Amino acid sequence: MVTRMKILIVEDDLEAAAYLAKAFREAGIVSDHASDGESGLFMASENAYDVLVVDRMLPRRDGLSLITELRRRGIHTPVLILSALGQVDDRVTGLRAGGDDYLPKPYAFSELLARVEVLGRRKGTPDQDMVYRVGDLELDRLSHSVRRQGKEIPLQPREFRLLEYLMKNAGQVVTRTMLLENVWDYHFDPQTNVIDVHVSRLRSKIEKDFEPPLLRTVRGAGYMIKDDRIAEA
Repeated sequence: MVTRMKILIVEDDLEAAAYLAKAFREAGIVSDHASDGESGLFMASENAYDVLVVDRMLPRRDGLSLITELRRRGIHTPVLILSALGQVDDRVTGLRAGGDDYLPKPYAFSELLARVEVLGRRKGTPDQDMVYRVGDLELDRLSHSVRRQGKEIPLQPREFRLLEYLMKNAGQVVTRTMLLENVWDYHFDPQTNVIDVHVSRLRSKIEKDFEPPLLRTVRGAGYMIKDDRIAEA
């Protein structure tokens, strides 16, 4: 049985939203609709969608803020941004906020449909795994929880994102640049010790009262999370 794609349309123009819903339905795609940013954030957080189609200019919460908050929560559903703001700087801003594609208005529905189908095919890639495990440490992206040896470990949002990225790349060295871009959404070096501080806090939470140590500093390179019970010399 073929599973139909399901998307969320976040658009405050009711006429435009109705047109999109009808066009997607005729293309065999199921859609839900949210008319403002807060509703869109709630629906995208509480339900599973293949793709989000998000207008940039929205009441209550703008589209970029919506996307940024979703990414902060660890929700990586592909997002296509629709906007009347179509300059290069506008598109770059949208992509850096966490969008996966950006289509300026006015647009042809055939192009929008093709882009949505491409984004929909990304689902099921390794990055969509809901649970990461390293040894006896477990991170559940769906429930936004972390446990070690069955004991729940409360983390701050940034600590969760940091651990999520490290566990996604378990066994590999993660550089400071990678962390700045993927955890802090910085595309420059702020020249602060923000990474060191957060890694130190994270290490104390996931390793206090637990053995063996999992999070290590690789001098001159970055950080690595790995289950290695052989003591290092």
